Amino acid sequence: MSKADKTKEFIIERSAPVFNRKGYTGTSLSDIMEATGLTKGSIYGNFENKDEVAVAAYQYSINGLNKRLSEAMSIKKTALDKLYAFSDYYRGSWKAISERGGCPIQNACIEADDNAPFLKKHVQASVKSWAGSLEKIIEEGRHKGEIKKSANAKKISYDMITILEGGVMLAKIMNNGELLFAALDRINQLIKTELKS
Repeated sequence: MSKADKTKEFIIERSAPVFNRKGYTGTSLSDIMEATGLTKGSIYGNFENKDEVAVAAYQYSINGLNKRLSEAMSIKKTALDKLYAFSDYYRGSWKAISERGGCPIQNACIEADDNAPFLKKHVQASVKSWAGSLEKIIEEGRHKGEIKKSANAKKISYDMITILEGGVMLAKIMNNGELLFAALDRINQLIKTELKS
């Protein structure tokens, strides 16, 4: 990795948590400079503008989330256990997620819709990819006879994401993890009643 690539990576790693906590429009160049210890010239020598830094920081946060989720799910053998691992990950990681400013997809969704249109296509791609991963697990379970043939994989994948993100939002704003845990219990119930064959 070249020195320029290392600097770029450093800027992304240091600014990603700031964007997630303060928002993609709320984070200023001064915030990025403070987080990195670099000058404006150093930052703009590696990125065209703040929006480009924001997109890279968002992708970095999403890649980290996807990696952690994938690791939690990949150690499970059956499709059902992988889906339960999805909710278990959030149950076990709630404190860390909250300390990082909440779910990066949720935070970016809210902003991209109204205040940061440059992020919208990236967030849409993340949600579609996330739902697609869950859908693939459900489809694999259907083929192996673990999951009901009648299960609508796409609908249930989006239902799981909707329930999860609603729980994360309420838990964060109310400072009450039990609200997230109730949402995760609902996801587990959905898996048990609507998917398990």
